Amino acid sequence: MTTEVLMFASLLSPVILGLIEVVKRLVRIPKKYIPLLSLAVGVLIGFLAAPLADLDLPLRLWAGGIAGLSATGLFEMGSKSPGMTRGRIAKK
Repeated sequence: MTTEVLMFASLLSPVILGLIEVVKRLVRIPKKYIPLLSLAVGVLIGFLAAPLADLDLPLRLWAGGIAGLSATGLFEMGSKSPGMTRGRIAKK
């Protein structure tokens, strides 16, 4: 069961990375919130991925969370990343 969760997380990670990169380029948000956004997107994709995996819902949510954190880099959550992303929307 653990192997299936990790394999599913490995498949979701590049998708989440791409979505987060799109958000970072379009929307100007503080860098310190990017890991939280990535975690939320990962859990959401894990929830919506019912047709893609035969895992139970809690396992899909865990896989999505793991994929979201690995897509951004878990180390960013603890580091201080001041500043904003270079988003084109909502510039001051």
